[in-house]
Amino acid sequence: MKLLKFTTIMNDDKRIVRLLYPQWQGGVVAHWMPDIPPEDAARGYYLGAHLLAMLAPPTTDRIVEVPVALDGDDRAAENGISGYRAILRQTEAALALMREYDPDRIVTLGGECSVSVVPFTYLASKYGGDVAVVWIDAHPDVTLPFDGYEGYHAMALTACLGLGDPQLMRLLPAKFDASKALIVGVRSWDDGMKRRQEELGVAGLAPAEVRADRSAVSDWLKRSGASKAVVHFDLDVLDPSEIVAGVGVEPDGLRIDEAVRIIRDIAAEHELVGLTVAEPMPRVALKLRNMLAELPLMK
Repeated sequence: MKLLKFTTIMNDDKRIVRLLYPQWQGGVVAHWMPDIPPEDAARGYYLGAHLLAMLAPPTTDRIVEVPVALDGDDRAAENGISGYRAILRQTEAALALMREYDPDRIVTLGGECSVSVVPFTYLASKYGGDVAVVWIDAHPDVTLPFDGYEGYHAMALTACLGLGDPQLMRLLPAKFDASKALIVGVRSWDDGMKRRQEELGVAGLAPAEVRADRSAVSDWLKRSGASKAVVHFDLDVLDPSEIVAGVGVEPDGLRIDEAVRIIRDIAAEHELVGLTVAEPMPRVALKLRNMLAELPLMK
């Protein structure tokens, strides 16, 4: 897959990479989207990532793309993870890009949630652990292999904490301490995941809590002791009554303006070195694409 490269021009001499990471293999989501053909469901993340890249503001920063396979047969579960071999290869490819370009800041456009794992752990290594992670998501993403659900996207935060498949964990350059991880907007997890989050000691704030106390995230960041932050923004944290942008449609989520405000507040008070936008599932675009494919003279 061709890598897109542009000259980097930064006012503050910080190297920023915009990382297009259309990984889809970590999502096992067809059962949540009966209106989408199963063969399109998980691969919708690939299209979603490229749509995000098209919609994002123009940039003079370097843009690189992680090569991601589209072979639907490459989804065999291994070591409790669906698509394990593809995810392993793509993790190695993403790490190679980090080593090649050595960015100071990374904007990642995904792809399912696991696209944050490589850039976040790279930044944790670069800054010697002086980084807190704010995980803005309707789900806690703290599952582990063999928990029952084989989607790696639900293991993304635990992977950032250094917990998960041994071979994948050995590849990662660093890990976060659980005391430096906060989940914001969480509202959909079962009893087992609640216990896991509590056992790990990962703090969490529901949408109502950050709505009632604008300083809740900032106060936690100050207590973390980190001067820098990375933010994972899963689009399913957004309230479906305003927009359905991801797979999840759990009610009572954050409004768009609330999510943007939280991230802007973080950047105003801490050095934001990483930002991921993940889990775009373009249902309408998938349906339009399939419709066009059925029209005469279009094939």
